[in-house]
Amino acid sequence: MVAQQETHVSEAKKQKVKELAAQMKRKTVMIISIKSLPSAQFQDIKKKLRSKAKIQVAKKSLVDFALDHCGIKELHGLVPYVDDSTALLFSDADAFEISGILADEKSPAKAKAGQIAPNDIEVKAGPTELIPGPDISALSAVGLIPKVENGKIAVMQDKVIAKEGDEITEALASIMGKLDIIPFEVGVEPVAAYMGGKVYADIKVDKVDALARLEESFGRAIAFSVELGIMNDSTVDFILAKANAHEGVVTRIITGEPEPVAAVVEEAPVAVEETKTEEPKQESAAGLASLF
Repeated sequence: MVAQQETHVSEAKKQKVKELAAQMKRKTVMIISIKSLPSAQFQDIKKKLRSKAKIQVAKKSLVDFALDHCGIKELHGLVPYVDDSTALLFSDADAFEISGILADEKSPAKAKAGQIAPNDIEVKAGPTELIPGPDISALSAVGLIPKVENGKIAVMQDKVIAKEGDEITEALASIMGKLDIIPFEVGVEPVAAYMGGKVYADIKVDKVDALARLEESFGRAIAFSVELGIMNDSTVDFILAKANAHEGVVTRIITGEPEPVAAVVEEAPVAVEETKTEEPKQESAAGLASLF
């Protein structure tokens, strides 16, 4: 009977797994993508995060083994998010706080073939720095209308050369490079995170979108508060303006003062001598109350 050969695991690998497993006891364990990230930028981000987090790069097999043998069963939920282009981030800070920091640490990047357009990429009409030659055909090949003006190539019409979700071709990447169009950003991308006994798959923070949503919600809240008469620093000016407008209406009702001539003329442009003066209507208490 042939004895089963044991798999040899080097001491270096065992030590690495121990280090990863020890770090996994921290508040946040995050899987991050470092795909297409230049080494210099990656090192710079690691330095900036040094006081907040630690980033470890290891082979997928070692990461999977550490996740399965760290003593926290919920961490196994991160295994499907690990691949050869990911790394581990450990921190005692909130996972969404770290994600927000990573969102700020991005740099513009030129387009490469095979990438997916993050939004519509448009070339505006106008002059370029390209000189007449093969670039005229290259511009035409991606749907642009080139023309030579003052010794340089100009684009005659605005044109969306790639829609959101389209794959960038070699020809498109080349033209965007020539026209200095930089539609991408590169940085460390949060993929998934473990925190508080739970795995969060949607961990990215879009600060621009979040701010826009907050501004919209704030505007609606102000209008609602003014309608209810809730007085605070944000609503006081609107409520006073509304009260002032209502005061003018009530005063005219009580005194019988007619509407301002400008308003009457604007609503019914007739000659003054042909306008008949009517007796002011007596408003009921219910009618007065409805103004407030």
